Amino acid sequence: MIVLGIILLIIGLVAGIGILWTIGIILVAIGVLLWILGSLGRAVGGRRHYW
Repeated sequence: MIVLGIILLIIGLVAGIGILWTIGIILVAIGVLLWILGSLGRAVGGRRHYW
């Protein structure tokens, strides 16, 4: 999810499309949040680890 967000950020920046930039920021933020929760040992979505 983090990688997809970064790709959308880059495409949105290069193409000048604001909605891709916004979606990219949201995906990166959600991906980082899930990564932190998974590394703390909390179950995310019924799984012990989030990849």
